[in-house]
Amino acid sequence: MKWNLRLAAAERGVWKSTDMRRQLAESGLVISAGKMSALWTGTPTTIRLEDLDVICAVLECTPSDLLVCEPDKVAARRPAKRAAKAA
Repeated sequence: MKWNLRLAAAERGVWKSTDMRRQLAESGLVISAGKMSALWTGTPTTIRLEDLDVICAVLECTPSDLLVCEPDKVAARRPAKRAAKAA
């Protein structure tokens, strides 16, 4: 999965993580500056569904705007298939 928060925010006129953090706080999601920085600059390993819900409400988007599937990466992780042994 690719985390697309910065792009989704930019498409909605939010250019700074501090602005995003303020809007989240106004909607009831108070997060630390460090956590906001991690959400803004990287891909979180976990995210609470309640937090995702608030982020989507603030940006007026859906989770699919924030989380982009990367099927090529999934395919690359699959083990190589072995040739069938002769019986």
